[in-house]
Amino acid sequence: MRRACAILRTVLLIAWLIALALYFVGTFELLGQEMGPLAAVFLIPLGLPWTLFVDAAPEPAWTWLTALAPLVSIALLTQICRALPARRRT
Repeated sequence: MRRACAILRTVLLIAWLIALALYFVGTFELLGQEMGPLAAVFLIPLGLPWTLFVDAAPEPAWTWLTALAPLVSIALLTQICRALPARRRT
């Protein structure tokens, strides 16, 4: 069970890094791209339910909070993985 949890955490981390790169390229017009309204289309679902609370923060912080929201889920998953008992070999 612990191994499956570690694999899931790694997949989520890789997906977050890819979505984060696409978000910053679309938001800050990097690599010659124009600013697009759908820059966070992959990042927002990865950060649910934490992205729903971004509106409570001041507007200048929305970009950074949206980018970091999936990190909360990754941190929680890491703690859950550590709490799982290790497999005992008999």
